[in-house]
Amino acid sequence: MAAAARSSGDRRVDAALGTVVHVVGTRQGRPNRPATGCPFCVGGLEAPEPYDVRWFTNRWPAMPGERCEVVLYTPRHDATMWSLGVAGVRKVIDLWAERTATLGSRPDVAYVLVFENRGAEVGATIAHPHGQIYAYDHVPRRPAALLASGWTPDPDPGPRLVGQRDGWQAYVPFAATYPVAVTVAPSRQVPDLPSLGATARTRLASLLVDVFTRLDRLYDQPLPYMMWINQRPTDGAAWPTAWLSIEIVSPWRSAGVPRFIAAAEVGAEEYFNPVIPEDLAARLRQS
Repeated sequence: MAAAARSSGDRRVDAALGTVVHVVGTRQGRPNRPATGCPFCVGGLEAPEPYDVRWFTNRWPAMPGERCEVVLYTPRHDATMWSLGVAGVRKVIDLWAERTATLGSRPDVAYVLVFENRGAEVGATIAHPHGQIYAYDHVPRRPAALLASGWTPDPDPGPRLVGQRDGWQAYVPFAATYPVAVTVAPSRQVPDLPSLGATARTRLASLLVDVFTRLDRLYDQPLPYMMWINQRPTDGAAWPTAWLSIEIVSPWRSAGVPRFIAAAEVGAEEYFNPVIPEDLAARLRQS
């Protein structure tokens, strides 16, 4: 007889594989898309007053205990990350860092994940530029694996380099799972967003503007993407190997054509990428 699954509240763990599943029945009632208007525009439900950047607690959280937040990048509904310019992206980075520090200071938070889903193709329900933050009471398996491996940025990506700024580089990973994938990281170890100084934040903003511009030029249309930030856990442990990085991926293998993850890939946890990483990097450099 199979071992019984472990559970803690609404979080369940598969006994054989260790896969964590958050069962959130309340999200079944979450609106798919606003019927009228935008709740993130000024005067909307979540932004009644003018703002530059803004955060608020998610009304439809994936986890209880005010662990899920929404971050609004700009009051401009039709903006993109790159169109905010360096000053605008710097404000977003500052807010990411502030929320990481605040949430991470809670005794019941062990890991703060900053992320974004952009485009209906990857599940975004509202087009207004925004991201989210999840505050976990444990260190999730993927960031834990990165930390355990002693991950560091590729010191010499060579033909996979996309762009760089003083102390920062963007490159296509050697073994990219997605057809479009870019990693952004500092050349010298910085563990998390709050540890970034003013100059480093501005340089990161500059590189992100460059990278997101190239991504939208890749197919001459807005690219659906997922982005997440790997950083040091906030559980009080030392985590000497923690190295801040940002991963940006898209399922598009060509304009408007997604690469679906197939049964063999899910079943084996081995992936088949039709896009050569070096070719992608060359196209992004030319974009």
